Amino acid sequence: MRRRVLQATIAAVTVAVVLLGIPLAFYGARLVRDTELRNRDDRAAALARQVDVRVANGRPITEDLLEAYVGGEHGNLPASVTVLAQDGTRVRAGKPIGGRAYPTVVRAPESDAVIIFTLSWWDVFWESARAVALVVAASLVAFGAGIAVALWSARRLSAPLIYLAASAEQLGSGQVRPHLKASGVEEIDLVAAELGRSADRLAGRLAVERQFAADASHQLRTPLTALTMRLDEISLASDSDVVREEARIAMGQVERLVAVVDDLLRRSRSATGGTTEAVHLLEVVHQQHEEWGPAFARAGRTLSVEVPADTTVLATPGALTQVLATLIENSLKHGDGTTTVRSRPSGSSGAVAVEVLDEGPGVPDELAARIFEREVTSGKGTGLGLALARDLVTADGGRLELAQRRPPIFAIFLAGVPRLYDPEVVLPRGSAVSPGRGRRGRR
Repeated sequence: MRRRVLQATIAAVTVAVVLLGIPLAFYGARLVRDTELRNRDDRAAALARQVDVRVANGRPITEDLLEAYVGGEHGNLPASVTVLAQDGTRVRAGKPIGGRAYPTVVRAPESDAVIIFTLSWWDVFWESARAVALVVAASLVAFGAGIAVALWSARRLSAPLIYLAASAEQLGSGQVRPHLKASGVEEIDLVAAELGRSADRLAGRLAVERQFAADASHQLRTPLTALTMRLDEISLASDSDVVREEARIAMGQVERLVAVVDDLLRRSRSATGGTTEAVHLLEVVHQQHEEWGPAFARAGRTLSVEVPADTTVLATPGALTQVLATLIENSLKHGDGTTTVRSRPSGSSGAVAVEVLDEGPGVPDELAARIFEREVTSGKGTGLGLALARDLVTADGGRLELAQRRPPIFAIFLAGVPRLYDPEVVLPRGSAVSPGRGRRGRR
């Protein structure tokens, strides 16, 4: 939209300048020429009257008289003046003009003297060109002003839309109440207000669903517990092997039902979201470097960071920290050489890829396709770490992939915060939260 506003405004200014500037320059040059020629005629007529006065008084026509009308000052163009008296006397003043010229001949009405008044064509041309230059300069100023207005209008219209898109992204990432200020553009503010109302309705529905899940879990867990105890009593009180076996099978079914209820409750809580923030990636990575740097140094290895200072992503700070810690620990235990944590843009949508790579042998071919499945391990870990890390990244709207097997590169793809707006305007600033060195998974 910003580009279209710029193009439309610049096109309109260009058309206006062309349609108005070219005719104005043409008529301006012609007006200057006509004005100079009228001034020439007026000067010649004034000189003719002075010649009549001189002749009537019996005074001679001298060059000094003509010098007053030659010009070259007070805004008059220099001219060449010649007077032919009735007795054949010729008096001339001013520099002779050769080449193209604008001459005029005036006859004094009383003395019958002939006055030849000549202007240089080039002098008139340069005066006209000066007028054209003024029009061109004014057109350039108008064009520059139009571009400035176009830039201002484009920013005024596009910035609220960018913030509105950021709020929609925030809402989709789990923040149920975007922080969006009024833009002053009525139509955009109407959409923002409706987005806020939708966020409120969504927050209410999520609250109802969480309350329902909690109530359902509580209401189901109590009778299931009582049923388990009752089946246990039946199994202990009965002397029949058949009854005890049926009671054991029923207890197994009840336990699975309890597990299903707990799993549904856990999934409902994890799907509510609301924890994503605009996180400064370098702060999180530096915190991990401080935590894991000594361990790498004791192992004779190096942990390197290549993250630009202005990189910002939408993520849950604690979850992102735990995911990075899992990948770095895996690299420490299973990799070799220098481990590098770096970031790069991913595609044209503003996404950011955070990569953890080392110089080790990589992931075995038989594990690569199932590396993120639970309980899939090389035998040195529990096989839960990468699965949990993938779930944490997915919950934030991103994805975790094995980008390369040898040497190994694990990539975290997250939504980036566009550089066209300040994340602190619509999003709270994220903070690096360390989950500690608890239980983490292995490759």
